[in-house]
Amino acid sequence: MKAMMISGRIILREIVEMDWLDIHTYASQPEVSRFQPWGPNTEEDTKTFVNQILIEAKMKPRTRYVYAIIEKNTNRLIGSCELILRDMRNRSGVIAYIINPAYWGKGYATDAAKLLIKFGFNEFKLHRIFATCDARNIGSSKVLKKSGMTLEGKMREDLLIKDGWRDSFLYSILEHEWKARS
Repeated sequence: MKAMMISGRIILREIVEMDWLDIHTYASQPEVSRFQPWGPNTEEDTKTFVNQILIEAKMKPRTRYVYAIIEKNTNRLIGSCELILRDMRNRSGVIAYIINPAYWGKGYATDAAKLLIKFGFNEFKLHRIFATCDARNIGSSKVLKKSGMTLEGKMREDLLIKDGWRDSFLYSILEHEWKARS
């Protein structure tokens, strides 16, 4: 399967073991994990995360594709993103992303989301790709809208995080919608 994807400003490449320190730079920050069930990470948490990705990348069949987000101009790892093949019978997948706060608000998450959506539809012939985000996370909602996804609704108290139950927005895009926009 495709090991690298490129857009105008970013490269998505498979995570490698030595990425753990760059990932830890942002995964250890409380504001990055504020809306997540994980974190802030210890060094051991981040190493475990990277090791799990490396194990899952070798699985057959593979269902999880996690990529480092590399800023092309600086060749810096600025985040990570993933596509999970949720249900191949019904051809659906889910995307997610995390960006170093030093790069928030610059469109990198949107670029990554668009590449993952293209990857899911082109490589796996998915019918539906979805994502969720904390209903309080305005930035992530904007990313999902800008990537062409439609807000389907709000799932009430669907995820337990550090400060209690989280409401999540559910966004999706269908293959025919994506093709019409491409």
